[in-house]
Amino acid sequence: MKGYRLNPDKEYVNKIIEGIYRKDGHCPCRVKVDETTMCPCDEFIEKGICKCNLFVKDN
Repeated sequence: MKGYRLNPDKEYVNKIIEGIYRKDGHCPCRVKVDETTMCPCDEFIEKGICKCNLFVKDN
């Protein structure tokens, strides 16, 4: 998404990616698992909100 980038903390990003892998592609910070929580989740795509901070605003 334009205006965003991966979090620069590589260790943190690796933990989040491991969580995504364990949840079969779904956001690891979401309890609900459905088509709206596939990473990148609908909330990030529609509103630019990434609750797990995998994606951060590009300054």
